[in-house]
Amino acid sequence: MPHEPGHIRRVLGWHPETFVCSRRGHVTPALLVGRLRPEDAGLGVDLDDGRRMARCTRCDVWIAGTAPEYPVRETLPSVEEIKLPRRGRELRDAIVLRVIAIDRGIHSVLFAALAVVLFLLEVNLGSLRQDANRLIQNLTGNTGQGASQGTIDRWLHDLLHLQRHTLLILLFTAIAYAVVEGVEAVGLWLEKRWAEYLTAVATAGFLPFEIHELAKRITVLRVAALVVNLAILVWLVYRKRLFGIRGGVKAEYQEEEFDRVAMFGRPPSSTVSVQASSKE
Repeated sequence: MPHEPGHIRRVLGWHPETFVCSRRGHVTPALLVGRLRPEDAGLGVDLDDGRRMARCTRCDVWIAGTAPEYPVRETLPSVEEIKLPRRGRELRDAIVLRVIAIDRGIHSVLFAALAVVLFLLEVNLGSLRQDANRLIQNLTGNTGQGASQGTIDRWLHDLLHLQRHTLLILLFTAIAYAVVEGVEAVGLWLEKRWAEYLTAVATAGFLPFEIHELAKRITVLRVAALVVNLAILVWLVYRKRLFGIRGGVKAEYQEEEFDRVAMFGRPPSSTVSVQASSKE
């Protein structure tokens, strides 16, 4: 069944709206005004015992409170004018973008750390080669075996044959990826449209290298990285309607529109009385 925009539903057993409210607090405009009118019953009601029941416009929970001593304004604006927090699909999409931004931020830090290691390696390459050669001679003399045997020996030989221009290529590549991933992380966290395109293009461009590495050797880490990047690419292109998919950004904005009056307008009087009495 199609899911209505703005409607709350469970995602993997939890409500995103409830989670956000637990971190940021509820949004209850009815607790900020001096008096409530009958047409405000979808957002708040005053009980005979002096309590005021206010509805959170993000997670729909009803909160017990009292009329404020110093109200922000006398009455609530109309449902069409009231400022609503994000909820429903819009909120879920924002959470997914933040998760992708964190993923890209971690990548940026890792590439930056790799760039630092490569820089130090390039600066000290000469002395490291001398140390590697001395260690190989010691290992060969102590064991009497060929120095090409063993994992440590292979690493030392790789270091001896490492060229400076190769280090420079790896260094600038790591710096470039650190910058790109960092820009993606910041842009996605701020929910910029250009960052979604940049992430999709960068992810798609990196997939052939991941597939090539996976073809050489299959590991759990490589498979997981490929699956995650494919999922990110598909979600961005399909859900965010990149490159004109599913009508593009205009169709996305139209999809998020919902009937505010039907959701937050005055409900039938019987519904209000049941909600109010259930909180007593």
